[in-house]
Amino acid sequence: MDTSFAGNTYDHWYKIMKTKNVFFGFSLWKRRFIKPFFFTSKENHFLFSSTIRQAIRKNLDSYSKIYIWGKKPFPEVETYAKEQDIPLLRVEDGFVRSVSLGSDLTKAYSLVVDSRGIYFDPTQESDLEYLLNTYEFDDEILQRAQKLQAYLIKNKISKYNSHQDKKLTLSGLKEGQTVVMVPGQVEDDASIIYGAEGMTNLELLQETRIHAPESYIIYKPHPDVLSGNRKGNILTHDAIQYCDTIITDASLDSVLEVCDEVHTMTSLVGFEALIRGKKVFTYGMPFYAGWGLTVDARKCQRRTAKHSLDELVAAAFILYPRYIHPKTNALCEIEVLLREIDKEKTRYNTYRLYRFYINSRNMVSRKIQLLIKVILSE
Repeated sequence: MDTSFAGNTYDHWYKIMKTKNVFFGFSLWKRRFIKPFFFTSKENHFLFSSTIRQAIRKNLDSYSKIYIWGKKPFPEVETYAKEQDIPLLRVEDGFVRSVSLGSDLTKAYSLVVDSRGIYFDPTQESDLEYLLNTYEFDDEILQRAQKLQAYLIKNKISKYNSHQDKKLTLSGLKEGQTVVMVPGQVEDDASIIYGAEGMTNLELLQETRIHAPESYIIYKPHPDVLSGNRKGNILTHDAIQYCDTIITDASLDSVLEVCDEVHTMTSLVGFEALIRGKKVFTYGMPFYAGWGLTVDARKCQRRTAKHSLDELVAAAFILYPRYIHPKTNALCEIEVLLREIDKEKTRYNTYRLYRFYINSRNMVSRKIQLLIKVILSE
């Protein structure tokens, strides 16, 4: 496992990254932004392949490293890496990603690179799980984690930061009634397949109503689903049978501010809710479940440690991901990135013309993706 980020020493990265990096499963648009996360120099090589034979023709050798996006299936690559003793790592978006959606082809400012598995797949150990089972957190990193939480809450920063903050009024809410948020997810997302056995958003709503029959339930569809980019839409007349209202046009923080609880399959919203002091119920097995901080419907026998929220934040935000500066593309610490995201988020919320530009760009991106899907399906 790469632990040099834990020591906040980037010199080590600049040394170990002078090797041949071979990437599988990275779409064309992802290839444009990932290089800064791995450092570029004259000694470095970036090769993108779709098959192991193609990679070998491009001089894949025992001095290489193989990177696969998420859980995309490359069985021949995995077999070859094991036989040749070539390091294989999996790559995915980090937990503070950007201002706007990844499915709108927005550049990511954070990635995780995992040598054991990947954080959203509880069927095998990930580097994050290994950290949480073994790492000894000192006072310095815990104090840093506390400051991070305070900054995230104060500046209302989440993974995508894709909606405006607003004050919400809940129609029909009774005095003393518990308010529950149910975050929708992308139903064909790997975290659902591996972490919730293919549970659907409608099934999550139904389970939540069973467990919270007297509560006021807010359903917030996933922004990728709302945009039309991904699978998981529930018809309004179906959803409203199990929830009291559906909120689509407010930021995550705006909804969390009026909630007491979050019920989720594997959504990162559960982790963001913990940071904001909410009670969290999980129906799948996300990375933040099983450590004594959530009420879990499932168990993971490997997760033996019990953690404070500060320790979980330190592992997930400080030790596990890599970050780049949005303007310079240089590797940076999370605190630097958060300041830049806050500036960009403020600009988006304040300036109508900039907001129009971002929204128009995203709309064009969606139209192009839809057109490509139509062409490929013919």
